[in-house]
Amino acid sequence: MAGKGKSILFLINRLRERLWFRPALFSVGSVIAIFAAGLVDGSGLGVWLPDIDRGTVETLLSILAASMLVIATFAVGSMVSAYTSATQSGTPRSFKLVLRDDISQLAHSTFVAAFIFSVIARVTLDEGYFEDSGYFTIFAEAMGMFALVVLVFVYWVDSIARLGLLGPVIDRAERATRLVLQQNRRQPYLGGIPVAGPLPEGLSVTSEIVGCVQEINVEDLHKWAQTHDARVRVLALPGSFLAPRAEMARVWFREPPPADVDLSSAAACFTVDNDRVFDQDPRFGFVVLSEIAMRALSPAVNDPGTAIKVLQTMVRLLDEWRQPIPPGYIETPWDRVEVPAVGVAKLFDDAFTGIGRDGAGMVEVGVDLQRSLAALADSHDRAMADAARYHSTLALARAEQALTVSRDVERVRKASGQ
Repeated sequence: MAGKGKSILFLINRLRERLWFRPALFSVGSVIAIFAAGLVDGSGLGVWLPDIDRGTVETLLSILAASMLVIATFAVGSMVSAYTSATQSGTPRSFKLVLRDDISQLAHSTFVAAFIFSVIARVTLDEGYFEDSGYFTIFAEAMGMFALVVLVFVYWVDSIARLGLLGPVIDRAERATRLVLQQNRRQPYLGGIPVAGPLPEGLSVTSEIVGCVQEINVEDLHKWAQTHDARVRVLALPGSFLAPRAEMARVWFREPPPADVDLSSAAACFTVDNDRVFDQDPRFGFVVLSEIAMRALSPAVNDPGTAIKVLQTMVRLLDEWRQPIPPGYIETPWDRVEVPAVGVAKLFDDAFTGIGRDGAGMVEVGVDLQRSLAALADSHDRAMADAARYHSTLALARAEQALTVSRDVERVRKASGQ
């Protein structure tokens, strides 16, 4: 963690969602490589390097400059088409997951960097920046760049063909959700301690922004509490929507607090913005997966197989999340901050309510939903078992109302075990 408010990891994740970040980074690297090649001229290594005709270098750089701009433009068009397709077939909330696609960003960044490299190298060549040794070095770098472009292009074409498909979108949502669930297993209270006792009297830390909590920097909140000899209880977990002047946390002090205590520094440890993000919000992953399933179940799409795939994904994620935790696995380094655990019942509401409602009239979805919930009801975790049984009963009631054939109702009831 670093500084008040946003953590380094949070900022890195936001930069990964910006299409300009990697091309800019790669372009800076290509410029550094060009000027590093000029250092070879004065290093004495020239006696060991073969002679390269300047015309050969100019030809290679001209080819790179002419072709890379076209390929980079083509890459942008293909990426936008794939992103649009993924958003339309999945859910708008999955757009940032697709935007983070490492292969597409790597390809686009490589093509832009190769174009920048060839243009600047050609200019420095014409200005006499290189001597004989530098010609070979820049030629070797250009050949390496050319080989990299070919390899990345071939690999990227295979990836971009699948980028807009629904299956890879579900897989990306699963990976993102699994990462945050694994983090939640290690830090179920975001590095703080569990809530103990009723809510104490104290001062309210409120939000001046209307939006969703994206991240809580518990480490900085702990340091603020140490400085003021206070304790903090978080009331708004990541993913919570905040109305104007909503209470995000409650602080209380061992001694009467000074009249001018700075609560704005504590409020700055909460990152609030318009949209939810995956970073510390396990429920958001299940919201995205559920929305994908609900869109697949709509009459315009009528794709129950996708909903069943989503259900299987959810069961896999939830089963991994609630496995017994080894002793010493949970990290609670910041003991002045109390943080509530993620509510299993609310997570199940996010995951299964919409699928149970929209899939009530499809016997295959109803049967698979009941089997999925029955598997989760066998969990050793009492909260998960109770939530699974509740949603099983709710989904069965909906299926009994929506299905018109008695045998279909009987199949769903048999799968539920009720």
